[in-house]
Amino acid sequence: MNSIDLFVKNWGSKHSMLPIDNHDIAELESKFNAFLPDSYKYLISKYGLVHTPNVLTKICDLGVDISEVQDFLSLDDVFSLSKLYEMSGMPKGHVLFASDCKGNMFCFKLADCAVKQADIPVWFYDHDARTVKKVSNTFTKWLEEFNEL
Repeated sequence: MNSIDLFVKNWGSKHSMLPIDNHDIAELESKFNAFLPDSYKYLISKYGLVHTPNVLTKICDLGVDISEVQDFLSLDDVFSLSKLYEMSGMPKGHVLFASDCKGNMFCFKLADCAVKQADIPVWFYDHDARTVKKVSNTFTKWLEEFNEL
């Protein structure tokens, strides 16, 4: 999980982050009747809700064409916003887990969460276009893109 640890070290704000209890993560999985990837669960159970305000600045400075992540969602928001975004036009079958600064979301496909897996693809929901596109083959590789900036 070195990529995840490095991501938090490089990009996590200096505000105190509280790890999320595994029982609470299991409860969220139960609500979705799904398994979140181990890599994501490692991040939130070890570090909590990571806030990355400097990613956007770095992306703009470098002129890189990747969507910035700003906030990882609370477990309550993961569930409620996943449902709310579906009601407002997002294609069904996604678990939102992080946002950029413009209301767009990063998510996992529920179909990928049907069985327990170490890592799964990350998708990007464009709020304005109401489209979902794959941005990385795995959660870990997605975080590595930011580590390479």
